[in-house]
This record gives sequence, C-alpha cells and structure tokens, in this order.
Amino acid sequence: MNSPTRYASVRRKTGETSIAVELTLDGLGQASIRTGLAFFDHMLHLLARHSMMNLNIEATGDLEVDSHHTVEDTGIVLGQTLHQALGDRAGIVRYGAFLLPMDETLARVALDFSGRPLLVFRLAPEIAAAASASQSGNGFPFGLVEEFLRAFATHAGLTLHVEIFYGKDPHHWAEAVFKALARALDAATRIDARAPQAVPSTKGTLV
Repeated sequence: MNSPTRYASVRRKTGETSIAVELTLDGLGQASIRTGLAFFDHMLHLLARHSMMNLNIEATGDLEVDSHHTVEDTGIVLGQTLHQALGDRAGIVRYGAFLLPMDETLARVALDFSGRPLLVFRLAPEIAAAASASQSGNGFPFGLVEEFLRAFATHAGLTLHVEIFYGKDPHHWAEAVFKALARALDAATRIDARAPQAVPSTKGTLV
C-alpha cells in the first residue's frame, strides 16, 4: 500500500554526475534546488510550486563538458523518486492534463501513470524549426527540455504527451511546459476519494 506521507529519496552517482532527490508528494510546493544550472533550477522550482510537491535536489555534474549529463541524470533520479513515492499507485487518479498559457505561448501536457514509459514531444512547425538553435535562458539549450522529459517519463513509468502550439520566446516555451507538467502531475497523483485503496486499472497493477 502507499505510504501515508508518500515520500521517497534516491541518490545516484556516476562518473559524470552525482544526484540526490527527496520528494514529498503531499506537500506545499516548497523546494530547495541546486544543479549548477540557474535556468534549470528555476524550471524545477516551478515544477515543485505548481504541483505542490516538496522537492529537494542536489546535483553536481561535468558542466565543464556541457549541461546534458546533469539535466538528463536529474530527470532519471527525479523519475525514480516519484516512482518510489507513488508506491503501488493505489488510490491515485492516474490521469492528468493541463492546457497552460504563458504570455504568448500555449502548451499542453497530458499524462498517464500507466507503467508504460513513453514521451511524445510535439512542437508547432515554426517552433520546431527554431528550437535546435534556441536558448531558453542563461545559455540553457531548449533541446534539453525534451531530454529531461524523456528521462523523467522513462523512470517514473509515465506515458507523457507534451505539445507547444505556438509562442515566440524560448523561455516561455520551457516555462509553459514545466508549469503544465506540474499541474498535470498534481491532478494525476491525487488520491481519488471514491476509491482510495484501489489501483486504477482493470489489470489490478500499474507497476
């Protein structure tokens, strides 16, 4: 059964990164984030605040090489931590979706804690054409947003669909995605008062 506190912590150390994550699902949106990447820290703060998870992340990586390893490995460990915090997933709503405006940008996230990891990442044609050369903020390549999401979805056991319909500012593209992801996670991980002990699957398992 799920822990009443729905808390987990995971540490992972490789030759490229050292990541520690603590997560409380039923929190107040409080966060302490240190990855060495200011823009990424900002996005993870948004994720905590708008999902109402309490989230502590300490990450060090080979930033002298580039930021890819740190971002991807943070996604891996955050996904593993969320997976553990959910336990057997009994009682959760399971599905969540949110359509989020961020100034001139509109993004949508839909997700399912299915146990079948998948990322579908779709950009409007004009955004896709510009994304490979775009910096979301403080030199953070926008393409790393997709890499983070893929690692997170894979290790959380999450079917995750992300779309950006339109927008002009790469910072807003990223912010819209992280905020929409947060709100969708909040919806999907809530306990359904009508069936608080039941795994929401006809198979009887989501893990």
